[in-house]
Amino acid sequence: MSRRIPRAVSLAVSVAWGELRHDPARAALLGVRLLPAPVRRRVRPVEGWLSARARAAGPGATPSAVRVSAPAGRPVRPVPGRVLHLVTNSLPFAHAGYTVRTQKLAEAQRAAGLDPHVVTRIGFPVARGVLDAGPLQVVGGVPQHRLLPAWLPYGQGAQLARNAELAGRLVERLRPAVLHAATDHGNGRVALALREAYGLPVVYEVRGFLEETWLSQDAARSPRDPVYRVRRELETHCMREADLVLTLGAAMKAEIVARGVPRERVLIVPNAVDGMFLAPPPDGAPVRARLGIGPDEYVVGTVGSLTPHEGIGTLLHAGVELRRRGVPLRLLIVGDGPERDRLQRLAARLGLDDGTALFTGRVPHAQVRDYYAALDVFAVPRTDERVCRLVAPLKPVEAMASGLPVTASDLTAMRELVEPEVNGRLIPVESPLSWADELEMVLYSHKRRLEWGAAARAMVARERTWDRVAATTHEAYRSLGCV
Repeated sequence: MSRRIPRAVSLAVSVAWGELRHDPARAALLGVRLLPAPVRRRVRPVEGWLSARARAAGPGATPSAVRVSAPAGRPVRPVPGRVLHLVTNSLPFAHAGYTVRTQKLAEAQRAAGLDPHVVTRIGFPVARGVLDAGPLQVVGGVPQHRLLPAWLPYGQGAQLARNAELAGRLVERLRPAVLHAATDHGNGRVALALREAYGLPVVYEVRGFLEETWLSQDAARSPRDPVYRVRRELETHCMREADLVLTLGAAMKAEIVARGVPRERVLIVPNAVDGMFLAPPPDGAPVRARLGIGPDEYVVGTVGSLTPHEGIGTLLHAGVELRRRGVPLRLLIVGDGPERDRLQRLAARLGLDDGTALFTGRVPHAQVRDYYAALDVFAVPRTDERVCRLVAPLKPVEAMASGLPVTASDLTAMRELVEPEVNGRLIPVESPLSWADELEMVLYSHKRRLEWGAAARAMVARERTWDRVAATTHEAYRSLGCV
């Protein structure tokens, strides 16, 4: 490890220097993340503020030209069934729906007889303060390759060109049969550059429309904003140029087809769960007892990143109304994110800081099922943003696999998951009174909750397992002659 630290430090310094010239907040955030752990804990509020600032700007706020220069390469003989996943970040250094999906998909592909490898974006995870990262790490049996040059050029165009150069060396060593890039467009553009150099087919997996997420984070932003337009154009370019496009649901497929991609070149590979979530759920009593929740109290909750478009404020306001009606309710909010402080202040103003609204912060993935088991109803109160109409999150699928009924905002993407009166309820968007009415009905009907939860679990077991998703990708690669 000692041999790697100087190289990692030089990489971190180069990132910080580039950011310092253009975005002091990002440079300061990196500096905070490099502090010793005891010092870092004392400045955690500052780190939170800097993180929010960095997220608001977003990566690559002014993307460069569309094409990434193809690296100089020599022909390779592909190994049938070997897949190179190009992603932004991965476990164990980043934990979110994106990284869980990468890992679970790769593990399921490995179990299905494919040979998946993962390569993360240049500089990860050193640029996030992990100085002892090496070039190769095996996670859950899946090789994770890190591109860690001594210095990182500043600017998206230069970084992606260097990314393609280093990934090209990896291609020559691994000889994959297919390049499987997941959003955002940076990964897709690198994959297209590698296709130009090595003649390998490119699958572009659209896991979200990140330009729409960016738009939803600030009400002052507009679709006329040049940043939004450029990001959308770059994503569309990757979709159109890829040999095959994978995406999460029907609403997303319709959007991709509307951008000019032939329908037959777009396959749906939904968010899914593994066997762990379909096993009998754990006992929720220990978590409830630890949180001070009484055995006769109802618990409605959610799990995930606390961002503006998740609409947690609607759930808090509905909680106030339910408490006014005398419903013995607790709201359990599991997760962290830029909205957490604001939501906790809102809960205090609403009088829910008496223990009615419980904010746990981030929970280790291995413990998430314990928190699902503590719930009576899972809530998805998303706002009426375009990104929410298009993209359904992973966490409701996990909740359904755990046998929970789901109440969700009545949005197109959520209609692909929730069948009213079968496995849950769809509720008018951003209407706390409607949420209170529907939750009261569900909570006071124990039989209905059990029936809906069982139907939800059966649907996931039938349609949304990683094994099934891996089989779909296997057939997709076969259609490209890669297996």
